Amino acid sequence: MANVLKKWIESDRRELRRINKIANKVEAYADQMGKMKDEELKAKTDEFRQRYQDGETLDDLLPEAFAVSREGAKRVLGLYPFHVQIMGGIVLHEGNIAEMKTGEGKTLTATMPIYLNAISGKGAHVITVNEYLSQRDATEMGELYNWLGCSVGVNMAESSPDDKRKAYACDITYSTNSEIGFDYLRDNMAVYKEDQVQRDLNFAIIDEVDSILIDEARTPLIISGPGTGTSQLYQRTDRFVKTLKEEDDYKIDWESKTVSLTDQGIKKGEKYFNLKNLYDTDNTALTHHLDQALRANYIMLNDKDYVVSKDGEVLIVDSFTGRIMEGRRFSDGLHQAIEAKEHVEIQEENKTMANITYQNLFRMYKKLAGMTGTAKTEQEEFREIYNMETIAIPTNRPVARDDQPDLLYPTLKSKFTAVTNRIKSMHEKGQPILVGTVAVETSEYLSQLLDHENIPHVVLNAKNHAREADIVKNAGQKGAVTIATNMAGRGTDIKLGPGVVEVGGLAVIGTERHESRRIDNQLRGRSGRQGDPGVSQFYLSLEDDLMRRFGGDRIKAFLDRMNVRDEDAVIKSRLLSRQVESAQKRVEGNNYDSRKNVLQYDDVMREQREIIYKERQQVITEDKSLKGVIVPMAQRAIRRAIDAHTLGSQSDWQLDEIVDFAEAVLIKPGELKVDDLKGLSAEQITEKLLGFAKNVYADKEKQLYDPAQMLEFEKVVLLRVVDSHWTDHIDSMDQFRQSVGLRGYGQLNPLVEYQTAGYHMFEEMIADIEYETTRLFMKSEIRQNVER
Repeated sequence: MANVLKKWIESDRRELRRINKIANKVEAYADQMGKMKDEELKAKTDEFRQRYQDGETLDDLLPEAFAVSREGAKRVLGLYPFHVQIMGGIVLHEGNIAEMKTGEGKTLTATMPIYLNAISGKGAHVITVNEYLSQRDATEMGELYNWLGCSVGVNMAESSPDDKRKAYACDITYSTNSEIGFDYLRDNMAVYKEDQVQRDLNFAIIDEVDSILIDEARTPLIISGPGTGTSQLYQRTDRFVKTLKEEDDYKIDWESKTVSLTDQGIKKGEKYFNLKNLYDTDNTALTHHLDQALRANYIMLNDKDYVVSKDGEVLIVDSFTGRIMEGRRFSDGLHQAIEAKEHVEIQEENKTMANITYQNLFRMYKKLAGMTGTAKTEQEEFREIYNMETIAIPTNRPVARDDQPDLLYPTLKSKFTAVTNRIKSMHEKGQPILVGTVAVETSEYLSQLLDHENIPHVVLNAKNHAREADIVKNAGQKGAVTIATNMAGRGTDIKLGPGVVEVGGLAVIGTERHESRRIDNQLRGRSGRQGDPGVSQFYLSLEDDLMRRFGGDRIKAFLDRMNVRDEDAVIKSRLLSRQVESAQKRVEGNNYDSRKNVLQYDDVMREQREIIYKERQQVITEDKSLKGVIVPMAQRAIRRAIDAHTLGSQSDWQLDEIVDFAEAVLIKPGELKVDDLKGLSAEQITEKLLGFAKNVYADKEKQLYDPAQMLEFEKVVLLRVVDSHWTDHIDSMDQFRQSVGLRGYGQLNPLVEYQTAGYHMFEEMIADIEYETTRLFMKSEIRQNVER
């Protein structure tokens, strides 16, 4: 392990030395750029564009272009990037991750590589975690880009397709990750080229890259349509699981967050639903609903995993940010099971029409870069999945924050009493305090304790991004007490107010360790920006989630050894911090495996998705004729039918079936008789039927004498058939994915089974598409003014 660490540190040093040399070249242009008049500096953009067209690469242009952007920032924004920011910009341009601590000016760092990559004219995207940040950065940094002659667009969820198209056509586009993904899926569901909004995905810088590519990676983007209607089973299974007792009827494994019925629970279920065998294959729908009802009632917690709005809507709470995730629903019936649990209206299940994971979406960019304050803990995942290296950029000034060891209390009550007392003593001397909580209910409980002590404070419920940013901005003022979920206000700088440095800077108190070390580091990093003083400490208890799931027994044994019996006893030990960290590493490992698993399954769909979307795009953009697509489809459909009915010796051939096929798909009844096929080889029969298909095609061309109308007719048929079969296929694959895990019990690898079955299902879908396209095209009655 030591060798691996040594290697990493060495390679980081080597990288930093190399990047440092390039940054020195950029700084060498400073005087030359400083002497230029505004007009001369602005004219450099067109000069760079011309040089790029003439064959210079962006790497060749980098030192000079960065220097122009830097001088521009000084004149327009009054900000002049430091040496370390230039280094960060180089890392981003090279398609890697720049790890820069909070307050080191990531937004300004990104201006240099974004300007350089905008010169190519192929589009540069800046991707943020929420629309407030997109608008804020586009407005503030947009002044610089516009001044330098680059167009800037913001892609919002509520923008019209026209506005989206204009935003994507700009040199630089600001957007959120989800909007990029949904636009990609919608574009590939559009039936007219004019309805599509995106260009090819060229270059993107992702702000808070760990939040988007790691935390969000387990949540696929899904566009769904109406499903098969609400099932009464949700209420019945909910009523049943509410009668069960823990340990007797069901057991919870908190480590894997799973719940299962005991033998006694299974007997109760069989009696309740009047069944002989609950796990009979005929009861799979019931057992699926039962599993979801158990999860909803005993694992999914109100005010932690979800909240119920005043309108009776179940809203998901993001476990990493504590934010409400508007418009998202748990999949696979879990959301409906929670609605049954909370006695609110159960909404219909939806059918998946298009989906993609963030991993596969962002791997489609020609070049991808990212920046964050915390990425080193996940560097292996970034390298393995996205092929991006993580480079830690040194801070402009040394970090002066005091990170104190964790404090451990036996119970939640004693922990929160200690936190309240600490806040009280710090507040009395005027030190600003930011308290990080993991869940909404924790922040409300702590708020009540502070009210009781008459300590004025603000609670961030993370529902309004703009107000959130303002509250976080003011968290550094003297005497301010802010309670926030761990990630609230991410992307907003906390500047210290007057007199705060003298009382010790911003104090950060964590009320619980998050399951990811990265999120804890993020919270710590809110304090001690740009060399400011600060302090951070975490308060833990044996009743915390992380302890219960992963560390409880070991740490209890550790307490017994140290002979701790008192309810209010506190332990402060580096050894304890190490125990907690090893528990976090285990959870991170589990989460990585889970994300990798999602990606491996989605990779099967990715290949299929790319084939279908490419073919669709070809159909939509074709402006001459699709004869070269439709006739070969008919030929393959005919060959499949004939191969199926000409097995064995000629006397066994099913010629009547071939005639039935021809009448169903190609010709009018009576045009072909069994006698016409007798004595012909399989190849000759294929040619005969293909001749019919070509004649019908020629007739259609005569009826639709306008080539544009003929092309429209071809597009209508193809798109209707492809889209209906593709959405059915996605839904089938989705359902198969839910059940394939059971094959593991038969000593089979579920992933291999999914890949094999997925391949066969795709082949079947292609055969169905070709058959249906042939039938629909050949048998359709022609009407004028055909439209998609």
